[in-house]
Amino acid sequence: MAHINENYTKLPGSYLFAEIGRRSAAFAASHPDADIIKMGIGDVTRPLAPAVIEAMHQAVEDLATSEGFHGYGPEQGYDFLREAILHGDYLDRGIELEVDEIFISDGAKSDCGNIGDIFATANRVAVCDPVYPVYVDTNAMAGRAGYYDAAAEAWTDIIYMPTTAENHFSPALPSQDADLIYLCSPNNPTGTVLGFEELEQWVTYANNHDAVIFFDSAYERFVTEAGIPRSIYEIPGAKTCAIEFRSFSKTAGFTGARCGYTVVPKALVRDGVSLNALWNRRQTTKFNGASYVIQRGAAAIYTPDGAKQVEETIDYYRTNARIIKEGLEAAGLEVFGAVNSPYIWCKTPNGMGSWDFFDLLLEKAHIITTPGAGFGPAGEGYIRLTAFSDREATQTAMARIQQLLGCA
Repeated sequence: MAHINENYTKLPGSYLFAEIGRRSAAFAASHPDADIIKMGIGDVTRPLAPAVIEAMHQAVEDLATSEGFHGYGPEQGYDFLREAILHGDYLDRGIELEVDEIFISDGAKSDCGNIGDIFATANRVAVCDPVYPVYVDTNAMAGRAGYYDAAAEAWTDIIYMPTTAENHFSPALPSQDADLIYLCSPNNPTGTVLGFEELEQWVTYANNHDAVIFFDSAYERFVTEAGIPRSIYEIPGAKTCAIEFRSFSKTAGFTGARCGYTVVPKALVRDGVSLNALWNRRQTTKFNGASYVIQRGAAAIYTPDGAKQVEETIDYYRTNARIIKEGLEAAGLEVFGAVNSPYIWCKTPNGMGSWDFFDLLLEKAHIITTPGAGFGPAGEGYIRLTAFSDREATQTAMARIQQLLGCA
């Protein structure tokens, strides 16, 4: 008799964004004439940069000839993309890495979920609260989370580190020993960032405890303020304790194209074993690499034209974030994030529950958001909005919210 992985049966309900999709679809079906504005799931709306499209077109032409045809590529990624990343994201910014420390994938979500494959089940996991659900759910699937306490809305074996306005969205070091630590900056969902001093504390902690930091910097290109680290490797000592995840999804519009990468330094060793070698072994066994066409498109981001075009798109979303922040504040709401991030973290009015406010905005203003409670216990009482709608929809959404709350 075949037996299932019982850890899956411990997962509460459905994945957060699946539940949002279910509620939104049900509302749309019963209100077919409603003009629904999507500001929930972080999917982009602007087209891919012309330089990216041109590179992809050329790559398709390559596949049409015997001389240019590409079959299976290297599981770690093509060197033309790895070299572009190495120089554009690291060496040119004064961060010393090597090309074989960079692994191309189909996105940061996959890598954040798969990285646990190379770690033992017994490792204790620490996450910021609120937190991107993938960090918690994939560890629960692997058996590292204990059981789900419905009353506390938390997993018993996960170390939750409150990341709230009360501590300026900078979590305190855990009082319990943590082995695997998830940090995200700019943060999803709060849109806030960690500075050099905060990250230096985490690097010191990880090295002193032989822990490993999983640093999700998928939104680093949205950073505008000076003095904010965009890579964990800007912190001395990080190469011996940190793995970094990055994505082209939000920064270059690859949510549908799918491409990202993970950096595993060769200096990172645990139990006498190189984690770079382990991740390479995992990838060569379970992954056949991102497609040649997509990787050519991603490499075009690092050309002068591609970089300029991508930055123009990011600026478009940054402006949307500012419009949302100012619009919500004009409606009398308390707002965080938005400055260095495409995410806006908004406190619900009058202590209203997250899902209650989600439903109110959907039913009365026809706006889809993300309830903060879906990101963990400390997310209750907040909603997350994204800056990825088009400009007109963004402005319309703010006008609707202001009218709904009586502030228009």
